[in-house]
Amino acid sequence: MGLKDKTVVVGVSGSIAAYKAAELVRLLVMRGAKVKVMMTRGATEFVAPLTFQTLSGAPVATELFNLTQESEIGHIRLADTADAIVIAPASADLIAKAALGLADDLPTTVLLAARCPVAFAPAMNLHMYQHPATAENLNRLRARGCRIIEPEQGALACGYEGVGRLAEPAEIADEVERLVTAADLAGERVLITAGPTQEPIDPVRFVSNRSSGKMGVALARAAWMRGAEVRLVAGPGAVRAPRAVERFDIREAREMLDLTARNFPWCTVLIMAAAVADFRPIRPAPRKLKKQSIGLTLELEPIADELPNLAQKKGGRLIVGFAAETDALRENALKKLREKNLDLIVGNDVTQPGAGFGVDTNVVTIVGREGQAENYPLMAKEAVAHVILDWLVRMRAGAAGQPPVASSSA
Repeated sequence: MGLKDKTVVVGVSGSIAAYKAAELVRLLVMRGAKVKVMMTRGATEFVAPLTFQTLSGAPVATELFNLTQESEIGHIRLADTADAIVIAPASADLIAKAALGLADDLPTTVLLAARCPVAFAPAMNLHMYQHPATAENLNRLRARGCRIIEPEQGALACGYEGVGRLAEPAEIADEVERLVTAADLAGERVLITAGPTQEPIDPVRFVSNRSSGKMGVALARAAWMRGAEVRLVAGPGAVRAPRAVERFDIREAREMLDLTARNFPWCTVLIMAAAVADFRPIRPAPRKLKKQSIGLTLELEPIADELPNLAQKKGGRLIVGFAAETDALRENALKKLREKNLDLIVGNDVTQPGAGFGVDTNVVTIVGREGQAENYPLMAKEAVAHVILDWLVRMRAGAAGQPPVASSSA
């Protein structure tokens, strides 16, 4: 999975946002893609082709009628070798031409010859974006199966404020990766919890844990990449998730448990990756407690675990839990799976180097509902996320007895 060894053609059109395409090319290359850049004549007025050639490590195509560039019918070769094409920024002019099937420059000719997934990332003045003709043209492209990466709202180069800003390069890179990823979770609605909770001691202090939310966000991103609708209930500090993931930010355990319960009827898969606090102060102070030489005694009460209650109502849903342990990992994980009526549990020994909280990697043991288990080596958390989702896909297919082979995704 991912963009490793995929050929991505980036089309740059005449827009002030063309400078952001340089960062997009850099990100795609970092993710392992082979990037080829094509530019309209207008785009070369904003950014020199040499910039993209340096970042991509490949010649930049700019001319349709150029004997050197077209010696091997280059526009057809670009279309034939692409695993995905993304036009970023996509000007109103280029969008209109593509919608009408015109081919009067290099990018529009390549688009007409393309047989791979195509995405457009519009960038323009808000009045141009809101014009009925632009809306019509975008709808035509959507109807043909093209993906439209919606622009953002904010300050525009023309001086206006509103919708029309090019989506952030990282968001566009995510969408391109999604284009080339098999949608084996299409139709699933995945609800994920991530990160820690903070239980107040007073208005400025709290009881919490070391969770960063990275594993839960990696799962949200991977599930979205694979075609699922995703909702994420995230504790404080959880890292960025794709814009298309519907996110609910919370602070305390009661908020996380309440939102999870309210969204449970919507989901077909629940993945509880959050490190919900086990205890909270019985009587949080209404004002900041003053430092005292005699110290402070905190009275704590346990926080009820709502997962078993949800599992009793799961119907055809799949429910995944996590077990962070320091000893007897497999035994403790299996016990927790059975006590909570889960379908899958992901255990990790937080004492191992590179595993646990606050790092980008993990070492996990996955245990299925029939007791089958598989140990996985140190991997990036995104790779672990795909391994977990591989299990769910197999369970949906009725092959839970055979654990999937460890994924090499990064």
